[in-house]
Amino acid sequence: MGFQRLRADQQKMESISKAMCNESGDWVGLSKSLNPPNLELTNECDVATPIDDNVDSTYASWTMKHPSALTMFDRMMNEAKGKRIVVFLDYDGTLSPIVADPDQAFMSDAMRSAVRAVARCFPTAIISGRCRDKVYEFVQLDDVYYAGSHGMDIMGPRQPLKNGDVKFQTKAVDKKGRGEVPFQPAREFLPKINEIYRILKEKTTGISGVVVEDNKFCLSVHFRQVDQEDWSTLEEEVKTVLKDYPEFCLKWGRKVMEIRPSIKWDKGNALEYLLDTLGFGSSTDVAPLYIGDDLTDEDAFKVLESRGQGYPIIVSSIPKDTVAAYSLRDPSEVMSFLLRLARWKRSSSGSRLLLAAHLPV
Repeated sequence: MGFQRLRADQQKMESISKAMCNESGDWVGLSKSLNPPNLELTNECDVATPIDDNVDSTYASWTMKHPSALTMFDRMMNEAKGKRIVVFLDYDGTLSPIVADPDQAFMSDAMRSAVRAVARCFPTAIISGRCRDKVYEFVQLDDVYYAGSHGMDIMGPRQPLKNGDVKFQTKAVDKKGRGEVPFQPAREFLPKINEIYRILKEKTTGISGVVVEDNKFCLSVHFRQVDQEDWSTLEEEVKTVLKDYPEFCLKWGRKVMEIRPSIKWDKGNALEYLLDTLGFGSSTDVAPLYIGDDLTDEDAFKVLESRGQGYPIIVSSIPKDTVAAYSLRDPSEVMSFLLRLARWKRSSSGSRLLLAAHLPV
C-alpha cells in the first residue's frame, strides 16, 4: 500500500530541521511552564506574513518527506485501484480558511461543489472539533457523514449507523423528518459541559477578544483576537475553572484551548468507528484518505499509520512535525485535489463501462 511504500522511501531521506515560529505564528501553550509536555511550540504555527525565499526553501525540503498529494496523485490512485476509497475531511483550515471570527469560517461555493462531487463518488465524512450542527450549517450537504466535537457526535447521511456500541446511540429525527441515530459517547457529560460554558463566559468577560464556543460535547476558547499580553491571564482563568472539574481535560489547537471530557475518544476513534460502520473495519481492500491541518488531526493520521492503509494528508504552508505521509499547502489545493479525485473516479468508471461494452457476449 502507498503509506507503507512512502514510509520506506522516507527512511532513505535525510531528516530536516524543524521550522521555528515567528511572532505571527500560533502558540500551543500560553506560558512555557504550563505547556503540555507532549506538544512542541514549533508545531502549531500559522504564518501570516508572505513566505520568503528562505522559508520556501525549507518548505521544499520538508515536502521531500511529505510530498504534495497533487504531485503524487497518479501514483496514489494507481496503488488504490481495486480498493474502496473512503474520504475523511477536517473543516477549519481544510475546507475553509482560518479566520479571526470562528462564526465566519464559511466555505466557498466552489469548495462545496468539490465536496459534493467527491461524496457522489465515495463515502465521505467531515470530522471536526466544531458542533456537528454548526458544521452542517457551513457545509449544507446531505450525502456526507458529520462527526462533530472531535468525533464525539457522529451522524450518517440518510441511514442510521449500523454498528458500534448501542448504548451510545440515540434515536433522533432530523429537520426533514428522517429517522437518524447519532453516536454520542460523551452524552453523560452534557450537563457539566453546559455548566463549564456558563462559568467560562462569565470569567472571561473582562478579556477583550476571547470567544468561548459551545461545541456541544466540548468547548473551544479562541484567543486569536486576544492581545498576546493577556494570553497567560486567559490560560490561568481557564485552568482555574477546570480545577473543579477533574473529569475534563485541556488540549491545544491553533490559537484555541479545547476543553473535552476525559474519555478515550478523538478523531482517530471517529475514523475507525465510521470505517467499521461502513463495513470496512477489518477490510484489507480499503484505502481511507484523511485530509486535515491541525494537531487534533494527527490522531486520525496515526490510525492510518497503524493500519498501514490509506493516505494521511496534512494541510500546511509551513514545515511542521506530522505523521502524515503527504501534504497540501492550503484549502485551495485541497479543492484541487478533491476535484481531481472526483474526475479520476468518473474517468475510471467510464473506462470500465467502455471496456464492458466491447467485451464479447
